[in-house]
Amino acid sequence: MNDAVPGAEGAEPATVDPQPPPQPQPDPEHAGPQSPPEGGPAAPAPLGVPRTPTGNAEVDAHLERLADADHLATDGHVEVYEDVHRGLRDALTALDARPGPPAPPQPYRQGS
Repeated sequence: MNDAVPGAEGAEPATVDPQPPPQPQPDPEHAGPQSPPEGGPAAPAPLGVPRTPTGNAEVDAHLERLADADHLATDGHVEVYEDVHRGLRDALTALDARPGPPAPPQPYRQGS
């Protein structure tokens, strides 16, 4: 038996690329929650909760601030939520305030 391969005389040996081809990187804005690396917590990922504009610029700005929590670890969410809550509470309180300057005090009338 002859172990020679026909047409292999003088052929150069095949080379193997030592590096694998690059893998496509996921889009972090549209990626779902990431699996935690072994032994560590998962990286923060956007929740993708839609925020519908209310038409009130001040309220909408506070609601958009909630997106800041998407890029923080869980322990950083409290600060954002408290800030948004404070801003929304102030906006609601302002609705109860009387517009314009305060009314002048009424004179005290005794016996009337």
